[in-house]
Amino acid sequence: MGEEFRTEEDSLGEMQVPADAYWGAQTQRAVENFPISGIPMSRRFIRALGVVKKAAAQANRDLGLLDEETAEAIVAAADEVIAGEHDDQFPVDVFQTGSGTSSNMNANEVIANRAAEIAGAAVGDRVVHPNDHVNYGQSSNDVIPTAMHVASLEAVEKDLVPALETLHAELEAKEAEFDGVVKTGRTHLQDATPIRLGQEFGGYRTQVAKGIDRAGDVQSNLRELALGGTAVGTGLNTHPEFPGLAAEYISDETGTTFREADNHFEAQAAHDAMAEAHGALRTIAGSLNKMANDLRLLASGPRNGLGEVEQPENQPGSSIMPGKINPVVAESVNQVHKQVVGNDAAISAGAARGEIDLNLYKPVIAHNFLESAELLSNAAATFGERFVAKLEANEEHCRERVEQSMALATALNPAIGYDKASKVAKQALAEGKSVREVAVSEGYLTEDEADEVLDPEAMTHRVILGGED
Repeated sequence: MGEEFRTEEDSLGEMQVPADAYWGAQTQRAVENFPISGIPMSRRFIRALGVVKKAAAQANRDLGLLDEETAEAIVAAADEVIAGEHDDQFPVDVFQTGSGTSSNMNANEVIANRAAEIAGAAVGDRVVHPNDHVNYGQSSNDVIPTAMHVASLEAVEKDLVPALETLHAELEAKEAEFDGVVKTGRTHLQDATPIRLGQEFGGYRTQVAKGIDRAGDVQSNLRELALGGTAVGTGLNTHPEFPGLAAEYISDETGTTFREADNHFEAQAAHDAMAEAHGALRTIAGSLNKMANDLRLLASGPRNGLGEVEQPENQPGSSIMPGKINPVVAESVNQVHKQVVGNDAAISAGAARGEIDLNLYKPVIAHNFLESAELLSNAAATFGERFVAKLEANEEHCRERVEQSMALATALNPAIGYDKASKVAKQALAEGKSVREVAVSEGYLTEDEADEVLDPEAMTHRVILGGED
């Protein structure tokens, strides 16, 4: 094959591998067998594979199962994988063998060949063996679900939660800034009793706070690691102390807490923890979608919509309509929600399948989970910084419209009764007058009484029997 290739060998025979590649024969077979999407496993997943292989080498060294020199070479190579120095050496498609064996062997081969190079040997010499050394005491069936949990928990803890905290802070600031702005509430998209714009933003702020809590609630089961179960969960060919020791090293490397799975058979045969955790991501995506939709409505116009808030001018909105500004950042959040819902369908379907002792949808579950976490993290931070933070209240417009709202008649109920209040509302609408004008002109209230009873700001507080609670 010339100087551009070298010969590598596996149990099926020889394979020609690009001369400058660290991967070996099994990875090359996977590249040729799975020309499906052109999408490789993500950076977070590759990092997690490096973390697992490093921890395994450290644990096996401590247990006297790997010699010091070999273990240290593997650790050094794995550190480079963790740092992202060899991402181009992981070409295997997401849509591959359902156990993720191809990705596990991709990691084994890259780390083995790079470790051999670090030890002073040539790539392909197998002085560090991908199976006998890098994969010692492991199986794809426990390595891949372990990497799934490591990558997913890191994505939630280190990316998603901080992004949600950014959005939470921006909403909290707007809640305070808009607290004095009284506007028309809306239910069924129809005028309802007055509300303060700050109260609406307080609702959004609480949605995000609860989303942060949900992201925390699902982390416990992701902390369980399948590593040590090997092929079917029995732990064949693995030292009894290996799983716990490796979990400690993984915890040290990531700065978060992981532990050996409560039951290795469950950890490899099912991925309920991934489905549960992604359910929280789907809910968070729905919260962001609700906020984005609401803010698009509140900013609609600027002259022929609700126009209660003024949106940021992030970019020109139209290629044909001069001066048009669209809520582009909010729309990107809406689209992320749809992608996350689709990912959730794939994860739910995959997690519910797999036959007997092994779930066979590991790569697609991992890919979709990590995509959702990344999209939500980026969307939440961008939404907060480039849209919410730049919103302004149209106070004058809000004040004018709330004074004309038919729903002000609700405050008449304790004073004149529901039936008379209903007549006032209908008459005001028919004659193009305010509720206040009709209530006074028809003799239901004096001017002073109308000022007290029909004060929009007072209606934004809980009022009972003419007093405040």
